[in-house]
Amino acid sequence: MARYIGPKTRIARKFREPIFGPDKSYEKRSYPPGQHGNSKKRAKQSEYSVQLMEKQKVKYMYGILERQFAKTFDRAARMQGITGENLLKLIESRLDNVVYRMGVAPTRSSARQLVGHRHITVNGNVVNIPSYTVKSGDVIAVREKSKSLPAITESVASRFGKYSWIEWDGSKMSAKFLNPPAREELTEPIKEQLIVELYSK
Repeated sequence: MARYIGPKTRIARKFREPIFGPDKSYEKRSYPPGQHGNSKKRAKQSEYSVQLMEKQKVKYMYGILERQFAKTFDRAARMQGITGENLLKLIESRLDNVVYRMGVAPTRSSARQLVGHRHITVNGNVVNIPSYTVKSGDVIAVREKSKSLPAITESVASRFGKYSWIEWDGSKMSAKFLNPPAREELTEPIKEQLIVELYSK
């Protein structure tokens, strides 16, 4: 299945959570889409259905395809520590997500586009693979000739958040990735244990 590029509000309504951030359209209609979306009588979800929905939610949230997600989970399961937390650390270490966290792009999808169009460097080298895993100590920057792009300058001017695991240098439009974030530092509405249970079946 190709990456979803349709209306984000529809997906947020499907999961009954504003998974892409504040959304006025979602606030008006927070019930699931479809003919019977606003019906109070809804079938009780099975345990498997709840687990599958959680996995699908995270995939949409971070823009990851099924095969990539399965490979990432496999890596997380082979790492030391708690599998669910390892999974989130690997996902947060993706280059497109780090670029989004830097504030260089307003959304993860636009960050993925910047990476794919060769506007981003890692340790001075252009990297155009959105799923590239950023390591602790890596320096991610906007390519010199791309710093004047309106999309980038506008996003940087309205940077919306600061993260303890990213050291931002506005004068150079670069950031140092200090380390993958700890679970308590992430505020996304994710129940990673459900995903672990799903893959453990």
